[in-house]
Amino acid sequence: MWTPTLTDSEQPRYLALVEAITLAIETGELKVGERLPPQRRLAWNLGLNPSTTMQAYREAARRHLVSGEVGRGTYVLAGSKEATLFRLKQPAERPALVDLSTNVPAVDDASQDEALALGRMIESGHTARLSGYLNADDLLLARAQGAAWLKLRGLNVPVDNLMLCAGAQQGMFTALLSLCQPGEPVLVEAFTAPGIKAACRHLRLPLHGIALDRHGILPDELDRMARATGAKVVVLTPTLQNPTSATLSAQRRSEIAEVVRQHDLLVIEDDVYGALTNSPPLASVLGKRGLLITSLSKTVAAGLRVGWIAADPEVLERIDPQAQATHWDVSPLCLSIACQWIADGTAQRRLAWQTREVIHRWRMAKKILGPALYETDCPSPHAWLTGSLSSTTLAQACRSAQVDVVPADVFAVKQSDSNAVRISLSAARNRTELKMALERIADFFHAH
Repeated sequence: MWTPTLTDSEQPRYLALVEAITLAIETGELKVGERLPPQRRLAWNLGLNPSTTMQAYREAARRHLVSGEVGRGTYVLAGSKEATLFRLKQPAERPALVDLSTNVPAVDDASQDEALALGRMIESGHTARLSGYLNADDLLLARAQGAAWLKLRGLNVPVDNLMLCAGAQQGMFTALLSLCQPGEPVLVEAFTAPGIKAACRHLRLPLHGIALDRHGILPDELDRMARATGAKVVVLTPTLQNPTSATLSAQRRSEIAEVVRQHDLLVIEDDVYGALTNSPPLASVLGKRGLLITSLSKTVAAGLRVGWIAADPEVLERIDPQAQATHWDVSPLCLSIACQWIADGTAQRRLAWQTREVIHRWRMAKKILGPALYETDCPSPHAWLTGSLSSTTLAQACRSAQVDVVPADVFAVKQSDSNAVRISLSAARNRTELKMALERIADFFHAH
């Protein structure tokens, strides 16, 4: 029976057990499909209270490491590797570690925007509204400001073609839940964001990966996979694709649009990074066959959980017939700040700062990492780094150098031999920290 050795630390014992489960999965000690020991038996062997092991198993399930069913036991999930990306980081753990594993926007330490926004709310005397439900006026204003935000992407979207949501991930989940039936195939990039994989797994939607290069998915492969699978829904990140940072060229967009038309596909476009570029959305050439999801979390503020779904009204009707479900989770406080910032230009100014910062960091990465960096046309907040060793080995080597990155198999739709890792350039607290981390990575890659 698998019995871990729990290290002494200040963290709660149940979290120590969760970390032990995570490590055992990462190292292969616990394999996909393997059954974990019964909770009470493991508690006895470790000298823990059964409630502690129960809490640990629940937390491991919440992180998508394991799945438990009454009467069957608890098993390691097939997609558990991607859960390591979202595991709780302990503040005291390895203080020298630079975390470049999570895609978050860079933070401007000199900004006072949040304080100013809260101050204006207090001065206005309207703070009582923040503790209530969103009303019709709030929703109309949110859609109007969403339309104004999308104008930055070159899209003139009528408010009737917009739906509010609590961030892009919630929008993506709701769209897939409404537009697909369990068991229905969904096409995605061969390497795709863990959030997309997790949503499809939860909804029991089998994924089929489309090969891509530095310009995004290959039109011939989209055509082949549409014919082979019969899929009618495609989920893509055409601009600054996560994890590869590939961005569709104008010619590639046109070629993909033609394939979409031939097969009558619906493309759900994840456009959370698009505003950082001058590249137009794929939705601009898809007409009614395109559904675009965007938010402010990757370009303006990570904690501002406000987003929009832009699509033909008939598609929006299918997603949310009562026009209520998608905005239930939107915080009135977040929405108030988002609308205020778009209206007064703060969001656009923060976007411009973020874009400049991404360009500086991208150029730094190109200079330090050289040919190991997957070359794409647009500066990106994340980078795809290729080497001669397996992705797991590369990630472990980076961690040994005190830099946390994400191996390719976290993003792979199918079993992959890709020798790559993703590094989040904007996750570093500042350029100095990023430079130090990149130099540590470069020392290993140049030696191998």
